[in-house]
Amino acid sequence: MGEAPLTRVTLLARLRDPGNAEAWREFVHLYGPVIYRFARQRGLQDADAADLMQDVLRSVARHVGELEYDPRKGTFRGWLYTITRNKIYNFLLAQRRRPRASGDDNHQERLDAAPARETSDSPEAQWEREYQRQLSWQAMERVRHEFQPNTWQAFWLTAVEGQAAAIVGEQLKMSPGAVYVAKCRVLARLREEVQRLLAEEDD
Repeated sequence: MGEAPLTRVTLLARLRDPGNAEAWREFVHLYGPVIYRFARQRGLQDADAADLMQDVLRSVARHVGELEYDPRKGTFRGWLYTITRNKIYNFLLAQRRRPRASGDDNHQERLDAAPARETSDSPEAQWEREYQRQLSWQAMERVRHEFQPNTWQAFWLTAVEGQAAAIVGEQLKMSPGAVYVAKCRVLARLREEVQRLLAEEDD
């Protein structure tokens, strides 16, 4: 089995060393996609979302030395959400001011009402979903080695690509029942890993 993954608290401690490129790579790999996809859902174009992601990461880099992380005061993902949301708020506010003066003080409400792609959930719910999605991808990377290639393929083709168990079974020389069992085994392990990753932060 590979080396145990970094906890959020351990990762934050390592980020305080500006020369620790490995910790920063881990941080960007984990949180960059969450920030980017959340920005896209709040209506930012691809290039703007990428720029905003970099801006959030720079802000974290500037302030991580001052951060005294205390889970009793809130989760790390909540702290990162606040930074990201404020950056998006400032971006949208600047965009609205460019064409004409607003004269309207309800910017916060308008940010919350900004059209979200794919969903009408609250910004907090969208952030949590993106966060959990990224944790799921991270969990997949970490548990894949625990399964035989055929088991993983059966899971991937049915659960991720949405193919029928009968078709996947023909392709992998497995019965539809065996494909279903393989899918369930991997999903159960992934749920367990995602819960463990969440517990690392929330504890």
